[in-house]
Parts: sequence; structure tokens; C-alpha cells
Amino acid sequence: MNEPGWLTHVRELQAIAQIGLAYTKDKFDGERYQRIRAIASAMMAARSGTDLEPILELFQQDTGYATPKVDVRGAVFREGRILLVRETSDGKWTLPGGWADVNQSAAECVEREIAEEAGFQVRAGKLAAVWDYRRHGHVSRHPFSIYKMFFRCEIIDGEANAGDETSEVEFFAENALPDLSVSRVTAPQIARMFEHWRRPEMPTDFD
Repeated sequence: MNEPGWLTHVRELQAIAQIGLAYTKDKFDGERYQRIRAIASAMMAARSGTDLEPILELFQQDTGYATPKVDVRGAVFREGRILLVRETSDGKWTLPGGWADVNQSAAECVEREIAEEAGFQVRAGKLAAVWDYRRHGHVSRHPFSIYKMFFRCEIIDGEANAGDETSEVEFFAENALPDLSVSRVTAPQIARMFEHWRRPEMPTDFD
């Protein structure tokens, strides 16, 4: 896994605190779980160089049983090239996508994200991969566990048009990828999407 050990410990401490707070009926146990959350926040702040208060507030937002967050990404092809968008936040390129929203299926989420970020109306045709964020070379120190869902999508309508969070929309050949936003997508993941495009009979990849 491409992440420091301390981050794994912080994530687990936060999950223990969150689950404990969700189920305990004892006042003193509740105080202990609050303390565990505070320690996890302090560890995250110290190792990441971030202020403590925003991290503590972020951890406090999640309630109930702690589960992984879900990120959806869409692989769209045209004439042997894959659709990528340039993120305004870091100026680098990625498959269109983002966090899954409540009250939408995963397929609906990826279709919406592609429309918002790239301008194309698409149909999600295949779930190509479900990968654990920690296991695939992403460069990030995200405090939450993440599952990434990659869908093969087909264009129905529309034209390239950047959105509020993207500045450019282009199709790229497999051997001519731009500078990738590796906190969102990696070159091996894109290579695997090309494999799914060339061999649509391939089963879904998962960790």
C-alpha cells in the first residue's frame, strides 16, 4: 500500500471512535471515544502540517457506522482515445468523476459527473473495476477509506464542454497521456481501462 503507516492508524482510530460514539449508551465511554477522535485528529494535523480544528470538524461530520467513501470514475472512448478532463484545483488531468451522491445509483452518479465535467451525455455500460484507494499508487493523504468504482461509458449525445471544476476536455491516446492528477487516477488504471475497451468480455476487476 502506498501510504504511510501513521495514516492507516489515524484512519482506524477515527473509525473506532465514530462507531463507538454511534452505539455507546454510556456517558464515560462516550467521553473516551471523543478522546480517541481528538488523538486521531492531533496525529493527522501533526503529520500532515494542517491545522487541528478543520480536521477535528471533518471527523465530527461523519456519524453512524464507519464505512468507506465511494468515488466514481468514467472511462469514455472515441476513435481509440480516452476522455480526460483537466482539474482546475491542480491543473492536471483525470478521468471525469467524483464522490458518489446519495439518492443516486453509482451508474447515475458517474453519468452525471461526466455531463458536468466534460459536457457529454453518456450511458454507463459496464462496471470495469472496484479498487481500494490505498492499494493503487495514489498520491494523497486522505483521512478516509475510499472505494473507487470505474465504469465503461458510451457517449449518447453532447459535445466537449468543461464545467465548474474542469478547465479542458480532450481525448488522449494510450501512449500519449498528459500529466495525471494521481490523487484521482493513475496511469496503470487508465491502461486497464484500455484493456476493458479492447476486451469487453473481461470480468470486473476488484481487490
